[in-house]
Order: sequence, then C-alpha cells, then structure tokens
Amino acid sequence: LFIVVVAVNSTLLTINVGDYIFYTDWAWTSYTVFSISQTLMLIVGATYYLTFTGVPGTATYYALIMTVYTWIAKAAWFALGYPYDFIVTPVWLPSAMLLDLVYWATKKNKHSLILFGGVLVGMSLPLFNMVNLITVADPLETAFKYPRPALPPYMTPIEPQVGKFYNSPVALGAGAGAVLGCTFAALGCKLNT
Repeated sequence: LFIVVVAVNSTLLTINVGDYIFYTDWAWTSYTVFSISQTLMLIVGATYYLTFTGVPGTATYYALIMTVYTWIAKAAWFALGYPYDFIVTPVWLPSAMLLDLVYWATKKNKHSLILFGGVLVGMSLPLFNMVNLITVADPLETAFKYPRPALPPYMTPIEPQVGKFYNSPVALGAGAGAVLGCTFAALGCKLNT
C-alpha cells in the first residue's frame, strides 16, 4: 500500500512535465527543468523502495506504477479535450531498469547505487525524455488549435540557440541530472535509516 501511495504522489508531481505542447515558447528551457524534476521524482522513490525491499527490480516496478497512474490521469485530461499525447510517459522505465541493474550488478551495494545509479539515471532520463519532444503533436498546429492568452512583455521568450552542443537542453539536463542524481539517490537511501 505504501509504495502505491508514494507512486501516486510522484505521479501528481510529474503529471504535466511531459506536455511541452503548453510550453511551446519555452520548450527548451522547460525541457531541462522538467527533466531534472522527473529525475528527482523517479530516483528518490525508486531508490527508497529498492533499498527498503532489497530486491532488484523494485525500481522498475515503481516506475511502472507511476507510468500506469499517469496514463490514467492523462487519459482523463484527454477525454476532457486537452491535447495530451499518450506516449510521453513510459520514458521512466529504462532509467529505472538501469537503477535496478546497478543494484544487482554491485551485489546490493548502497554506495555504488548512489554513485553509479544516480549518474546513470541522471544522464539517461533526459535522453529518453527527448522522446517526448519527438512524439508530441506538432507544437505550431496545437498552438493554433488551442490559442493561449498573449504573454505580457516581460514574459516574452528570447529565441533559444539550440544548434550547438553546449546549448543543447539534452546535454544540460544530462549534466545537471548526473550531478543531482547522486544527491537524489542518497536521499532515497537515507529515507530508510
């Protein structure tokens, strides 16, 4: 029951992070921030349950619960007429599988889980998350179909320069995620002590 409750709360906190349709103007900036927020919600909960049960595979199970709950919630939004894409959620699963793999391969070593697992999830989730931007409906088409109120002048976005690697939201998200992922994993382990 406890794992279900935490997964529900994680789902509530991540429910909109894949929907870049509503962040068309800020898509690249939002992408980086949301990748980090998804890394946080996935790795803290997954690491907690992984070390709590001691069974490799629990992290993937946790991500699966988040996925199913998010599908249900997004389907509800979709039924109400919002242009949410159904496919954007399962990107958590491969990162959770990497976490399980590290825990199993290092014979349940918590320090390895924090260091290697944290880095792997932090770096991989922004890469898998790019699937979101590739698979969502065309942002321009959606913007015309679902017009938003005009932004005030101070909110008008500056056109991002995303052509170079060092300005890539994937590289930025993966770099920040690799550093923060270890901290998030340590927090997940600490919750058991």
